[in-house]
Amino acid sequence: MTDKTMTPEDVVARLHSGMTLGIGGWGSRRKPMALVRALLRSDVTDLTVVSYGGPDVGLLAAAGKIRKLVTAFATLDSIPLEPHFRAARQAGGFELSEIDEAMFMWGLRAAANRLPFLPIRAGLGSDVMRVNPDLKTVTSPYEDGETFVAMPALRLDAALVHLNRADRLGNGQYLGPDPYFDDLFCEAAESAYVSCEELVDDFGSTAPQTLLVKRHAVTGVVATPHGAHFTSCVPDYDRDEAFQKLYATTPWPEFAARFLHGDEKDYQAAVQTWHEETR
Repeated sequence: MTDKTMTPEDVVARLHSGMTLGIGGWGSRRKPMALVRALLRSDVTDLTVVSYGGPDVGLLAAAGKIRKLVTAFATLDSIPLEPHFRAARQAGGFELSEIDEAMFMWGLRAAANRLPFLPIRAGLGSDVMRVNPDLKTVTSPYEDGETFVAMPALRLDAALVHLNRADRLGNGQYLGPDPYFDDLFCEAAESAYVSCEELVDDFGSTAPQTLLVKRHAVTGVVATPHGAHFTSCVPDYDRDEAFQKLYATTPWPEFAARFLHGDEKDYQAAVQTWHEETR
């Protein structure tokens, strides 16, 4: 067995400009924010980002790291539209491919199964086909002759996900109510990196279905306590709504200068200081 533990900096050292990067989680929930912040500190750019978008997309867009975004939405959940995504998009900062949530999932599933596409009904009769003219349809070869959307595989060069617990071999466990397709992100990628709240030696007698991510699909494991902040990582912690509001209402240069000037320890310390000042 192989010990796959890494640091955030080790992960980013394996990424490169121009790659297609999948980021797990959903909106402002269980995002691998410590890994995203490490990516912000690097010179990696020109990324195609594939994400059910949240502040991961907002941070990377504000920093000018995104060339193309493939997403179903970009939201902070309690704040409907991610403000830094909106600003960058309105300024023409990157190309956007916006698809239906189910289409996104089937694109990951096609990539995970190493298929070029999957025939699906999602998207039919909607403007998704109009705003994504590259999407094609296929006709069933059987007697039904039904027409389907041929959803292309969302193949990823690398994926970043965050889970509650993981072991050194790359097995990852979620303890909250929703897996957020993190397993598909890992399986759709050439390399996958799992950050976690806690590194464990074993998972005890927990339900096997909570062992979402399997070691065969994982390249590296990073222990990053509170590494999803300011998104939620239930049951470990809820979303930091006060800090999220600060993020959403503070000009990017000011936010970056105060909270993103150093490494992850500096970020966590700056957040703690801010909370103490606002009590």
